Amino acid sequence: MGPAPILHLQDISFTLGGRPLLNGANLAVTPGERICLIGRNGSGKSTLLKIAASQLLPDSGSVFLQPGATLQYLPQEPDLSGHKTALDYVQSRISDPTDLWRAAALLDAVNLSGDKETAHLSGGEVRRCAIAGVLAASPDILLLDEPTNHLDLPTIGWLEKELMSLNCAIVIISHDHRLLSTLSRSVVWLDRGETRRLDQGFDRFEEWREEFLEQESRDAHKLDRQIEREEDWMRYGVTARRKRNVRRVAELADLRKKRSEAIKVPGKLTLDTLSAGTSSKLVAVAENISKSWGDRTIVNNLDLRILRGDRLAIIGANGAGKTTLLRMLIGEDQPDSGTIVLGPSLSMASLDQKREMLDPEKTLSDTLTGGGEMIQVGSEKRHVIGYMKEFLFRPEQARTPVSALSGGERGRLMLACILSQPSNFLVLDEPTNDLDLETLDLLQDMLASYPGTVLLISHDRDFIDRVATSVLTTEGDGNWTEYVGGYSSMLSQMRASSQPASSAPAAATLPQTSAAAPKQAAKKLNYKDQFRLSQLPQEMAKLEQKKEALKNKLDDVDLYARNPTQFQKYSADLEAVETLLSGIEEEWLALELKKEELENN
Repeated sequence: MGPAPILHLQDISFTLGGRPLLNGANLAVTPGERICLIGRNGSGKSTLLKIAASQLLPDSGSVFLQPGATLQYLPQEPDLSGHKTALDYVQSRISDPTDLWRAAALLDAVNLSGDKETAHLSGGEVRRCAIAGVLAASPDILLLDEPTNHLDLPTIGWLEKELMSLNCAIVIISHDHRLLSTLSRSVVWLDRGETRRLDQGFDRFEEWREEFLEQESRDAHKLDRQIEREEDWMRYGVTARRKRNVRRVAELADLRKKRSEAIKVPGKLTLDTLSAGTSSKLVAVAENISKSWGDRTIVNNLDLRILRGDRLAIIGANGAGKTTLLRMLIGEDQPDSGTIVLGPSLSMASLDQKREMLDPEKTLSDTLTGGGEMIQVGSEKRHVIGYMKEFLFRPEQARTPVSALSGGERGRLMLACILSQPSNFLVLDEPTNDLDLETLDLLQDMLASYPGTVLLISHDRDFIDRVATSVLTTEGDGNWTEYVGGYSSMLSQMRASSQPASSAPAAATLPQTSAAAPKQAAKKLNYKDQFRLSQLPQEMAKLEQKKEALKNKLDDVDLYARNPTQFQKYSADLEAVETLLSGIEEEWLALELKKEELENN
């Protein structure tokens, strides 16, 4: 038997608004465990975490926390009221007075001033301050609800490393594939009120979930066939005797009850875009544009071309000017100097980060239709209830005000609005915020097949890798550089460009190895190196698949004549993938050599 749980939720039931949300849910956490809690928006993930943190009481079931064990909880919307400054708040979470110095260090790590008043913090700053607070407490159990929401890429990278270094148990809700793949050792799937556990990492989850749903579908089909046979017997099998078999009648009633009580598999979201026709080859051309805020330069002499079919991701730290640059590139803001020309025949659909186009007072139905029961989707009219169902909304939610929707539901509603409009140019500012993993996967698939151009801002590394054909990132002082490929490709190109020509290839691939480290090293790799070594073969396999897919596309002898831009894009992508693959192979080789050296000493 393994270690006893220090936190154990058993048979948890909870009803919200008359609808059963949790029905016999379980969660067991042992010391040092890393669990990701997965489920669709509205499935009850946050509710289960609040119950674990004693923020809510369940209708039934038990919650056990080992005596003496400490627990810290990061909600989606932290409350810092009662604390004057950010430093006051973080210090209040530290029980040992000799550790108070950690508060300032953690606030500095999340780029936040300790003397800033909590009442004047932005939403993103509140979240960063709350993260510093739960980490400062050094708990035995850490419960994190969407910790990366509204964080920029540097802070997400820092948080990931910080969580990896902790010895405490962690239960995390997140839509960040990369964070979950790196951090999790077990998955708890919350589905239709029940929990199911997979004691493997997140990378195995999707395949496991599909296997379960397929088996469930086969079982439901068998039950329907059994009911059909019994109903046939009821109609034709007893007519000669004029007397019904009481036992078989009762069995049929039980079968019907079983089917009626079965919780249906939720519908699958299908995202399709409506094409507004082909745009011009040049979508946007920026020549020598500059923009400043006071004495601060946001963009400095940038030249950029966005071609039809490009998927350009703009990334950088919060406050770097990403949204300002995006607004200039689509003509909603003007540069201080330089010119921006947009191509003709553009039909733009946009998703803003703050979801400001949604009126909180309007109902879901009115938001989609503008009033009435029909929605114009391209050239056809659709009933709003049918269209809502495609985005996983229940019919009874039609009259629900937008203000009552969860963050994920508002995200789906925004997608429903913009995808009903024909477009050939999608502009997406933080589209992944609050989306569940399933919707996020489908959005990625939809963008991959979108025939138009995509301009986006995102802090989701996996999303950028899957969607972007190039990345535009800030280098500081208003300077921006474009890299071919996604986020991982950008990092690989940065490492390659910063590596001295005379250095050995492996030197840049082992940031954990220090020449000044004591020679009394252990006989094996440290935990981080072991974990990295276990992940590298999977990364290499994925890149090999990408490489083969791109080669297959380039094998099309007519591609260059038919679409030279696409040919150049595939060629550049193939070069980027090969560069990244080469770097990862070198990292794997260096770690293998290090492992062999340690084991032979």
